[in-house]
Amino acid sequence: MYDRAAMRRSRWRYLAPIALAAAITGTYLVVHNGLTHKSSTTTSHVSGGPKPTRHGRFARTKFYVVKHGDTLSSISQKTGVSIETLQSLNHSLIDPNSLHIAQRLRLRR
Repeated sequence: MYDRAAMRRSRWRYLAPIALAAAITGTYLVVHNGLTHKSSTTTSHVSGGPKPTRHGRFARTKFYVVKHGDTLSSISQKTGVSIETLQSLNHSLIDPNSLHIAQRLRLRR
């Protein structure tokens, strides 16, 4: 009356969907974290590398690479370069309404 094989099959019948859902969730989390981390590191570098100085983090760098979510005012705040200076140094490159990710902006001459 007691069938061990049938009992094992019925257990796996319930555990298999749970294992599949866990695998899908784990894969999603790893891929999502990788994409988020990749997008923030690949476009966040500054030519020459940020060199901390007493005048600010970007005082010595010549260029800033636009990252996702950047605006002229946020770039100005991060770099310490006024919006007017950014526009004058990059007059042909900057459209304040549409900055592009990975676009290089000149910070000083």
